[in-house]
Amino acid sequence: MNQKVALRMLERLGYRADVAANGFETLEALRRQDYDLILMDVLMPEMDGEQATLAIREQWPAERQPRIIALTANVLSEDRERYLALGMDDYLAKPIRVSELCRVLNESPTRIHPPPEFWP
Repeated sequence: MNQKVALRMLERLGYRADVAANGFETLEALRRQDYDLILMDVLMPEMDGEQATLAIREQWPAERQPRIIALTANVLSEDRERYLALGMDDYLAKPIRVSELCRVLNESPTRIHPPPEFWP
């Protein structure tokens, strides 16, 4: 459900997003194309978001690494610090709020921006 909500929010903001069911699919998608930003769910089957983030940080050159935003229901400050220490760039708590999603999008350098009329 959170995935569908996030996709709809991104679409309304003028972004196109791809979906990966687990960390392995995320790595495969990155092998096919570059991404500016990954909203990385921390809890995924087979390979979780922490493992996928570590793999990205180890396997991709710095100039090709996307910004990685942790998505989690864990909202303690220690959790946020843990995700940042793992190599994630920021943190969003579930359920995602549009204002917080816009904040991380605005802070993320991108090659392609949506039309200005989509920005809140």
